[in-house]
Formats: sequence, structure tokens, C-alpha cells
Amino acid sequence: MAEPSWQELLRLRLIERDATESSFSSVIEQYRRLAQQTKLLKERNATLLRAVGSVKSGQGSSAVSAPASSEENPIRAAYLASLESQISSLRDELATVYKTQGQNAQRLLAMNETLREKEELARLDTENLRKTKDELAVLRRKVDQHAELMQEKDRTVQILHDEISTLQLELGQIEDRNQTLLKDNAKLLQRWLDAKQAEANKMNEANAFYEDMRSKHQTSATRNGTDGPDEPPSSLGKGEPKTNHQTSENQDGSRSPTLKTLNLNPNG
Repeated sequence: MAEPSWQELLRLRLIERDATESSFSSVIEQYRRLAQQTKLLKERNATLLRAVGSVKSGQGSSAVSAPASSEENPIRAAYLASLESQISSLRDELATVYKTQGQNAQRLLAMNETLREKEELARLDTENLRKTKDELAVLRRKVDQHAELMQEKDRTVQILHDEISTLQLELGQIEDRNQTLLKDNAKLLQRWLDAKQAEANKMNEANAFYEDMRSKHQTSATRNGTDGPDEPPSSLGKGEPKTNHQTSENQDGSRSPTLKTLNLNPNG
């Protein structure tokens, strides 16, 4: 918070001084009135004393003279003058009281107007406070709902994480099983290829033996001068084996030529 400027500080100090000085203004006013009344009473007493002195001196000079009329009595005149001065001061005080009363009435009206404005402001502030409390209650309910929603989402995320972990574990097991199956398939394929290669080698040997026997038979038939049809040896069966060259795919993706024998014998 910034410090107030020197003008504002001076104004605050003057307000404090006025408040301190005006706190005893009513007492000072009462003392002033008492002093004024005391002065008037002293003047009246002095006038009465002077009148009494003049009466005593007059009685010593003419003791047998007739009594003075009420209008010529100096004590009565002094007392009337004192009463008139009191009446005048009381009139002044009454005028001051009327003036003060008017000022107080004006101040009362202004204070009533200010009070009405303050009450209106207080009513508006109360209404705003009520609305703010309602909005605060709504926002708190929303915060609670969001907190519950976030907790539910956290629980759902935790469940999903657990499911993902389980699925990853199962996936790892499946991949390991697939790798094992691929290795087993590769071994089985290699064994099958080796078996077929062995069968092909046997068939090639049988074909070579057959061709050799056929060539020998043809040679012997040529020597005997016969042109009959060639008869296959009985040991080789009725059908003639045929060979077919095909390519097989190795485990690494390359193709290797494989000799596949087609056996046309009844036994397959």
C-alpha cells in the first residue's frame, strides 16, 4: 500500500485536531454562559448595594420627610434594571437556542436523508451479499461435483491403466508364444523340407536306376535284333515316376530350389 501524500497527511492531522478541540466545545459553552450570568449577577448586586447606600444616606439627612414613591425608590429601579438586563440576555439566549434548534433540525433532516441513503446502501449491500452467498454456494456445489467427477475419472484411469498393464502382459506372453511357434514352425518346415529332399533323392536314385536298367534293356534288345516295345522291369512297378522342380521358401524369406517327385504308383 502506497504512503499518503503530505497534503492528505496534513488534512488528516487537521481533522484530528478539530475533533480534539471540538470535543470540549459544549463544556466551554456552558462555562461561558455561567461566566456571563455571574457577571450579570455581580453587576446587579453592585447596583443594589449602591442603591442601599444612597437610601441610608438620605435617611440620615431627612428623617421626618415623607416616604418616596415607588417610582423614586432607587432599590426598585436597580432591581428592575437588573431584571431587564436578565430578560435581554435570556432573549438573546432564546434566540440563540432557536437558531441552534433550527440548525439542529436542518442537520437532523440531512442526517435523516443520509440515514435513508445509508439504509438503502445497506439494503443493496445485503442483497448483493445474499446473491454472493447464493453464487458461492452454487460454486461450492460445482466444485464438489467437479471433485467427485475428477475422483471418478481418476478411478477410471486407474482401472484403464490396470487393464492396459494386463493386456500388455498378455500381449508379451502372446508374442513370446508366437516367437516360439514361429521357431517350431521353422523347425517343422525345415524337417519337412529335409524329408521331402530325402524322398526326392530316393526318387532320383530310383529314376537313375530305372534309366540305367532301361538303357541296358534297350542295348540288349538291340543286340538281339528285336524292335518290340520297351517293357519296364517288374521290380520298378507299372508307373513311371516323374519329377517336378519347384522352389520352396526358406525361413529367412529366400527361395531355394527343391526337387519334388511325383510318384504315380498306386501306393502314392
